[in-house]
Amino acid sequence: MVNARISGIASYVPEDILDNEMLSKMVDTNDEWITSRVGIKERHILKKEGAGSSYLGTKAVEKLLESTSTNPEDVDLLLCATCNPDYRFPSTGSIIVGNCGLKNAYSYDMQAACAGFLIALQSATAYIRSGMYKKVVVVATEKMSSMVNYKDRATCPLFGDGAAAVLVEPTTENVGVIDGVFKVESYIEHLYMPAGGSVKPASHETVEAGEHFVHQDGRYVYKHAVTDMLESSKEVIKRNGLTIEDVDWLVPHQANLRIIEAVSSRTGIAPEKVLINIEHVGNTSAASIPLCLDENKDKLKKGDKLILTAFGAGFTWGAMYVIWDI
Repeated sequence: MVNARISGIASYVPEDILDNEMLSKMVDTNDEWITSRVGIKERHILKKEGAGSSYLGTKAVEKLLESTSTNPEDVDLLLCATCNPDYRFPSTGSIIVGNCGLKNAYSYDMQAACAGFLIALQSATAYIRSGMYKKVVVVATEKMSSMVNYKDRATCPLFGDGAAAVLVEPTTENVGVIDGVFKVESYIEHLYMPAGGSVKPASHETVEAGEHFVHQDGRYVYKHAVTDMLESSKEVIKRNGLTIEDVDWLVPHQANLRIIEAVSSRTGIAPEKVLINIEHVGNTSAASIPLCLDENKDKLKKGDKLILTAFGAGFTWGAMYVIWDI
C-alpha cells in the first residue's frame, strides 16, 4: 500500500523582531502581562515594502528545494495554506509557484485558519495515496501582522509572521501520515475579521471602525481550543491503538502557551514530550506547526510517533498521527 511521507522540511521567519518591550511602547501592556498570559516574548515581523505572505512562502519553499536537492520542475503540486493571501485573487500559491520555478506544478490556496497546515497535509496525503501526484509541496505562510491592530492590547501581542514548507512523497513503509481527525463548527463571531469580504466589502466606514483586523473573544476561544485539541488528539490516539506512552512527541498549534500546557496536562503527555517554540515566534497561524517541527527537527528521529493538533477560526480543528521519516 502506498502512503505519504514527509521527506523534507524547511522554514523562514523575517529578520525584524518585535519584542514585548517594544510592544509596551505601542500599547498599554508590559512583558510580565504578556508572558504570564500567553508565554510570548517576541515575534518576527515582515517589514519589507511590498512583500506579503508569498514572499515568506517563497523563502521557505526555496530552502526546502535546496535542502532536499529537489529539481523544481519535478514538483507536481503546491498546496498553500494561508489566511493572509497577497490578494483576494490570484492565489498566493500561484505566485509562489512562479517565484520558485515550479513550471510543472499545479497550485491553489487552502483556508482553514490556524488548522491550515494539517488540512493541506491531509489533502497532499490523499493525492499521494491516489497515485495522482508523486511530489507535493505543502507550504503554510502567514503575514499575520497584516491583520493585527496594534492598538488592541488583547490581540496584538499574540501574532507573528513566518512560513514553513514540507515535501510529501510516496512510501511503501509504515511511516508518514497515518491518520487524521478533522472537524468544523460555525462560531464566526468569536474569531474573525468583520470586513473585507463579500458580506461587508471594504469602505471608508469599515476602515475607520477598525473592522479589517482580527477580532477575538479570548475566553471563548481558549475554552474551545483546549477542549477540541484535547478531544481530537485523544480520538486519533485511541483509534490507532496507541497509548499515551507510545506517543513520542505532541506538536500543538502554537497559539498560547497556557492552551498548550492545558492540552498536554489533560492528555497525560509529559511536558518534555511537547514541542514548543511560541516564546520567540508567537502565533503564526497555519505556519506554526511546521515552523515548530523544523526548529526541533534535530530532536526527531525516524520512527518517532507524533501527534499534531491545531485549532482555528471557523471553528475548525483536528489532530493527525504521523510517523516521522526524515
